[in-house]
This record gives sequence, C-alpha cells and structure tokens, in this order.
Amino acid sequence: MKKELQPWHEEIVCDVCGRTMLKGERAEPYLAPGGQRMLVCELCTDRASAEGWIRESAHDELPTALRRHEPRRSILSRLRRRADPAAPRGDGLVAAEADGKRPDWADGGAAAGHGPELAQEFATDRQFTRPKDPRHVRAIPTNAQAKVERAVDVFNGSEHTRTVAGISRSLGEPWVNVTPSGEVPSEVAIVVAWELSWYHYRVDLGAEHDPVTLVAKGHELEELDAWAREWNAAAVHDGRVVLGVGSPG
Repeated sequence: MKKELQPWHEEIVCDVCGRTMLKGERAEPYLAPGGQRMLVCELCTDRASAEGWIRESAHDELPTALRRHEPRRSILSRLRRRADPAAPRGDGLVAAEADGKRPDWADGGAAAGHGPELAQEFATDRQFTRPKDPRHVRAIPTNAQAKVERAVDVFNGSEHTRTVAGISRSLGEPWVNVTPSGEVPSEVAIVVAWELSWYHYRVDLGAEHDPVTLVAKGHELEELDAWAREWNAAAVHDGRVVLGVGSPG
C-alpha cells in the first residue's frame, strides 16, 4: 500500500498553560522580566500580562527599565532613618523604650538638634494620620436681629457681592431687604432690588459650605411679595450689604 504523506506541523506549546496549540492557532511572543522569549496562546494573554510579561510587539514602546515600586515606610521608620542614617532599618521604637530612653525622633528631632526640618516633616505627616475632626456645626442665633446681622456678614463674605457691585455700576445703588425665614430657623432672605431688576438670595446660617444661594431673580418690583419690599438695608459700591437704611418711598 502506498503510504500517504502528511504535511509536517510544528507543535507549539503555550508557556503559560502548557497546552499544545492547534493548527492555525496564533501564538503571541512575549518577553519575560529576565529577557526570555515566551510564546503565549490567545487565551492566556491576560495571565501573561499579569505576570509582568511584555508583548514583544510593544517592547520598543516601553522604557528600557521600569522603576520598581517600593512600599512606603512608616513615619516612625522614616524619621528614625533621617535622624540616624547609620541605624539599621526598622522603627526601633521597642528598643528605645526598653532602655528607658525617649527616641529623639519622637519629638520631631528637636531634642537631638536636628533642627526644624525634621520637626516640620513629622508635623506634616502627622496631619495626614490624625483622625478627622467631627463635622463642625455652626451655632444659629435665636434672636431675629442677631440672625439678620449674621446673615449680612455671611453674604458679604460670599462671591455674590460681585454680582451686586456689577449691576450697581449700571443701575445705581440698590434697595435691600433682610428678613429671617418664618419656616426655617436657620435661613434668612436677602432681596437686592433696582427699578429694573431684583435678586432673591437665601442665607443658611447652619451650612458650613456654600451658605448663600440665589433663589430667584426678576425685572419688576411688583413681582416681589410685600415683605420683600420693606427695605431695611442697602448695598455699597463693592456690593456689600449694610443695615439701617429705610424705605426709598
């Protein structure tokens, strides 16, 4: 019987899973960290990348050497190493306390004469490790006049004074009403008005961030409620509100 010749097929083994690849299956060459060339099947490319292997086709796009990430040492260890470069690595806290001596880096290095630089580094790092303070709650005045005065101070410290100042340069000095809210004890309304425009702001005395909010704005004074047109304040050239100004009549 005549022997049939079969085409020769080179067996290629994946260096990740060890599987012999099928005929026509493509092997992707990778470079291992030691520079060794590896063949990887299409199913194992993610595993090869996870092992730190570099695709050979992308090797020229990478830097010749990658900087190895080193874990960050503890603050005590870093301070001790700076205070005494010849000392062995480790925080050394147990050994120092066992001898009954306070380590010089425990007070920022000032006692050992290391100067303000080490103390500043210790203080800076300690700011990041110190637990956060509880949320600051602003005290809200119970007296209506005190609420009005506090609201004016808060408004004058906000960026909304720029809007008032800009419009005042075109329309002149505005009339202002400052009235505590009858529904929300922490809120005070500030209405700034001209003959052709008005702005209604809300000041939340209990808010820690962004306490001043623009609630509404319009063009006709008749659009405002009666209480909002009882002018008891005004605004100066830089947009700050001042109390004690009567109605324009």
